Amino acid sequence: MNRYLQAVMLVSAMTLALLAGGARAEVPMVSGEHWVKSSDEQKKAYLLGIANMAQIELAYQGPTPVSDDRSVVSRMSRGLKGQTIDSVRLGLDKWYAANSDRLQRPVIETIWFEMVVPGLQKTN
Repeated sequence: MNRYLQAVMLVSAMTLALLAGGARAEVPMVSGEHWVKSSDEQKKAYLLGIANMAQIELAYQGPTPVSDDRSVVSRMSRGLKGQTIDSVRLGLDKWYAANSDRLQRPVIETIWFEMVVPGLQKTN
């Protein structure tokens, strides 16, 4: 089994463990410090975990999606329209390289404010 698939399986297993009752344990926030030290495979696994959670939420909503004011997932989906795992990864790499003084910023926050919000402004 290749390392990429192992990383994806690890992220999926960790997510399932949290959903199954371990959610009370503190979940570490992945920051730019973690991001810049990670391999491309680890970065992709992290992003795939986020994408999978979003897909699960959208599937759970069924044929009647929750309105934007009640779900960040629908906004994230619209804001990242046209993006790929690799384009988000490269965008994060570029942002953290240009903002090396802000490595403490959580990756999910960077995705939101540097990719989702500008993407939403394009669709409005």
